[in-house]
Amino acid sequence: MLNTLIVGASGYAGVELATYINRHPQMTITALAVSAQSPDAGKLLSDLHPQLKGVIDLPLEPLSDAAVWANKVDVVFLATAHEVSHDLAPVFLEAGCVVFDLSGAFRVSKPGFYDEFYGFSHQHPQWLSKAAYGLAEWNHQQIKEAQLIAVPGCYPTAAQLALRPLLEAGVINDAQWPVINATSGVSGAGRKASMTTSFCEVSLQPYGIFNHRHHSEIVSHLGTSVIFTPHLGNFPRGILETITCRLKPGVSREDVAEALHNAYQDKPLVRVYDKGVPSIKSVVGLPYCDIGFAVQDEHLIAVSAIDNLLKGAASQAVQCLNIRFGFPETESLVYA
Repeated sequence: MLNTLIVGASGYAGVELATYINRHPQMTITALAVSAQSPDAGKLLSDLHPQLKGVIDLPLEPLSDAAVWANKVDVVFLATAHEVSHDLAPVFLEAGCVVFDLSGAFRVSKPGFYDEFYGFSHQHPQWLSKAAYGLAEWNHQQIKEAQLIAVPGCYPTAAQLALRPLLEAGVINDAQWPVINATSGVSGAGRKASMTTSFCEVSLQPYGIFNHRHHSEIVSHLGTSVIFTPHLGNFPRGILETITCRLKPGVSREDVAEALHNAYQDKPLVRVYDKGVPSIKSVVGLPYCDIGFAVQDEHLIAVSAIDNLLKGAASQAVQCLNIRFGFPETESLVYA
């Protein structure tokens, strides 16, 4: 049994992590932690999330000194803000823990990336260079060998899972950048109350045009330019991305289907549609990425759907854990 600490356990992704780890046969929750300044400190997780009453009635420990816990656990999940993960991860790593970071603090190993897109200067280049990017379907070997796994952003997960097989197969015409129009539910902004994410205030609208940090993450890991426009929708959870591409001359619908099939035929948490396209309803509460597409002449429209809190965060982190420790990839994520 692997002793596990979840930091940021009171948030939306944190509680999903706690639920998965609680039912994982190879894991045990040693502690659930939040910031020492958090108003949630000292409360039971099940008091904040009543669906867990009688299931996970553990207290939310105030984390004032990470070193106190570092020698008590084998695995740490950081469901924390980028700057917090940046500071905490090295403490746990130096104690020998395997760390799964759900923030953006270690996703891109490029000089100046964090100054430009995250507003802080990265102080741990030695760990940045060692981190495996946790896009589970594509980076299996790197994840299996890493001590630090940087779980991808929710928007980048949906975008890359749809586009990468097509880029690898060479069917996309690189004379035209793929255009990604993505819409997320308000839970993507986290649990903390804000006027801009208040459910009664939210109306469907784009944001972060040309400068969203996930744009740079997508481009960095795909290795190709894209146009990415995120939107905030007035629904709780889920992401739907509609991706428009131009195909190379002579590429058929069957070629696109073959590229996706070859990439994901043995990947249990990506579901490729034979016909039609997915909706958010198809994936909410589930650990899957669903992909559908349509082709007309040289134009391709691909549609990718995930639950932003699951395949876009918690379930992908647990999927990475399963890969890292050699457990069945869907352990605790899907029921037999």
